[in-house]
Amino acid sequence: FKGGDTCEYLLSSGRFLGEKVWQPHSCMMHKYKNSEAKNCLIDKHIVFIGDSRIRQLFYSFIKLINPQVKEEGNKHGNIPFEDKSASIKVDFLWYPEVNGSMRQRIKSWTEGSVAKPHIIVAGAATWSIKIHNGSNEALTQYKINITSIAPLLEKLAKSSDVYWVLQDPVYEDMLSESRKMITNEKIDAYNEAAVRILNSSSRNSKAKVKVFSVSKLIAQETIMKSADGLHLPESSRDTNAMILMNVYCNKIMKPIDGSCCQPQPPLTLIQKLAFCFFTLSIIGYLIINLIHRNNYRKNKSCTDLESGEEKKPAISTPNVSTLEMLLHSFCKLGLIMTYFYLCDRANLFMKENKFYTHSSFFIPIVYILVLGVFYTENTKETKVLNREQTDEWKGWMQLVILIYHISGASTFLPVYMHIRVLVAAYLFQTGYGHFSYFWIKGDFGVYRVCQVLFRLNFLVVVLCIVMDRPYQFYYFVPLVTVWFMIIYATLAIWPQIVQKKANGNCLWHFGLLLKLICLLTCIYFLSYSQGAFEKIFSFWPLSKCFELNGNVYEWWFRWKLDRYVVFYGMLFAFIYLALQKHQMISEGKGDPLFSNRVSNVLLFISIVSFLTYSIWASSCKNKTECNELHPSVSVVQILAFILIRNIPGYVRSVYSSFFAWFGKISLELFICQYHIWLAADTKGILVLIPGYPMFNVLVSTFIFVCVAHEISQITNDLAQIVVPKDNSTLLKRLLCIAGFFSGLLLFSAMQDQSRH
Repeated sequence: FKGGDTCEYLLSSGRFLGEKVWQPHSCMMHKYKNSEAKNCLIDKHIVFIGDSRIRQLFYSFIKLINPQVKEEGNKHGNIPFEDKSASIKVDFLWYPEVNGSMRQRIKSWTEGSVAKPHIIVAGAATWSIKIHNGSNEALTQYKINITSIAPLLEKLAKSSDVYWVLQDPVYEDMLSESRKMITNEKIDAYNEAAVRILNSSSRNSKAKVKVFSVSKLIAQETIMKSADGLHLPESSRDTNAMILMNVYCNKIMKPIDGSCCQPQPPLTLIQKLAFCFFTLSIIGYLIINLIHRNNYRKNKSCTDLESGEEKKPAISTPNVSTLEMLLHSFCKLGLIMTYFYLCDRANLFMKENKFYTHSSFFIPIVYILVLGVFYTENTKETKVLNREQTDEWKGWMQLVILIYHISGASTFLPVYMHIRVLVAAYLFQTGYGHFSYFWIKGDFGVYRVCQVLFRLNFLVVVLCIVMDRPYQFYYFVPLVTVWFMIIYATLAIWPQIVQKKANGNCLWHFGLLLKLICLLTCIYFLSYSQGAFEKIFSFWPLSKCFELNGNVYEWWFRWKLDRYVVFYGMLFAFIYLALQKHQMISEGKGDPLFSNRVSNVLLFISIVSFLTYSIWASSCKNKTECNELHPSVSVVQILAFILIRNIPGYVRSVYSSFFAWFGKISLELFICQYHIWLAADTKGILVLIPGYPMFNVLVSTFIFVCVAHEISQITNDLAQIVVPKDNSTLLKRLLCIAGFFSGLLLFSAMQDQSRH
């Protein structure tokens, strides 16, 4: 750890991921689009001054603003560029040698009457080596000239961004006869002189010329692909231009996936209040703990001085009070949230970009599947989708999704489409599980609703406060929360139809089907009426929950992507429970679900359907078109998997305890990964141990899983306290929670006003 200035790392160090992706040491580079580049550089004047290598960098830079630019014009002359729509001026000035002419041009910018460029990129040396045949006298003159230019550049650095580009190595075997004197030994000598002289007079000053040395590292890897041994291939030039854009623009645009050169965000009012709350909780818990320890010592068994016999304490160790449990939970949570903040908001730990390879995704998948098979145990019950089986299903799906995220596999469309099915399967289980509970139990009480809402949303609400992120940012939790409320409303609205009532009169089954048809109609209408959907969720305070970047489009997109699958889950639960009630399926241990003939036919159809979907998903060419079909067809693979997993009795009777363990904390794993396993809000990877990628993943994964498990326990403990079974106490708690959220909305509004 050398401090928070990641700009220094960006300009001086890094490595290639694969052949073309450059990874700066310790931070993440954002890939700027033309519109973003224009927004950053609006009303700016940029000057590139130097030789043909600087001209190459100039062209790569202006192509980030306008990709249609062609490399035309006088190669040994000045080249202007202007984007009138954004008032951007970029000039290349031909000064192939560091000499009096270059000094005069730079000096003109230091005089008061001339407008100074906002960015100056300079560099030259190879022409001096070539013209003077690599003589030592030329190097001595170069040192003298750069010494005279250095104070002028340092003066400009007080008001402008000034970069000196060090000379890239050459590929000596490919150099033409007229360039044979340009050797890497000579280039190193010129670079050493430039680095030693620049900034020598402003060693302790903030105004420094930034030395652009990373280009050397990039060239060392790619100069072999050069056309003439001197000039870099286009991909390397583009990388240098993107680095230059990140150095200047990240602090202005603040992209989430561009952590290089970004300052640490200031603490908001809500974050400060959260910090005070957790600090008081830790202090309060320590005080209570000390009081209990002192009481325990006083009541500890002691020796009677008269008889010499040991006395037993009159008072036994007291039970943990509600207040102590509350403070203990918030104490642990406060320490965990500090770790979250340090990982993804403070510039303490490093962050790196993701880079996808097939091996980085598929090898871990095979590894965890083998582990899961080794931990096979018998289930306590053999019903379809029993508790152990659904936990196992959630567990392996969550592990696959985690590997998908850390490996950056979203860039590979077949993998993306299969992961979309796993997300849909989670929502299918939401529909199946909540429908089954309400249908069988008939419990529509407030206690049940509050328990579910608390367990789903507690961690996300805390993270919204601590990490200063909107609720919709953690999109999966709003999704399952809204669908739970839709399921509840569908079944709780009059007439309340439950299994006990329907058993007395078969007509109630048709009434329930009518309710489900109405639900399907509403879903269909909202999915094709974006305006109506956005109006519903744009009302305050709903808008505070579902807006992201000032609109609810992201929420509409997420909801629409899996709009039918919860309905399919409810319908499947209804059909399954009806078949179970009429004893049309066999769920004994080792028994097939249906008769042997029917089971074999259904199993064959399921396997064919499962493989057919996979073939279709693997042949997808366009993400938008496949996403349009996904809501209607994803259920095919989900149902196929359920039948394959449950029709054979011996398969239904076993489960993987390894996957089931992860399934019990799947929600916490999904949310925690945003900040303490991945980084920059899932855009990158957290680096706790730099230089050792595999060891880093092992350590960060271990901490991540432990934290997720601990948060799951904290949530369960707090759910018992915050959501009591007694209705009058629960009503008081709900009023307190309403007051808390009202205060949160008020502080949030104050923050928004201060930002604007």
